[in-house]
Amino acid sequence: MSPLLYLIVLAVSTVVGYLLIRNVPSLLHTPLMSGMNALSGVTVVGAVSATGLALLSATGGHLWLSQILGGLAIILATVNVVGGFAVTHRMLRMFNRKK
Repeated sequence: MSPLLYLIVLAVSTVVGYLLIRNVPSLLHTPLMSGMNALSGVTVVGAVSATGLALLSATGGHLWLSQILGGLAIILATVNVVGGFAVTHRMLRMFNRKK
């Protein structure tokens, strides 16, 4: 596929995602955040496997670029998972009764 098509898919998915999340009631944000954390975990697994495949198929001179982008994807997805669970835990603590 051409890079232009990738950019179009990215732009359309960004707009659709923003419009969907904007219309979600605040009561549903915590369950949605938990679901998104699970999807971010899948992203970590995908980034690790894609980076591993890039290392195995060492064809061409773009191996270092694949390693850098794969490592960056792993780091960003892991930060997203950890931050998402921290925010979800903090939001759920607000519903606990004080003793």
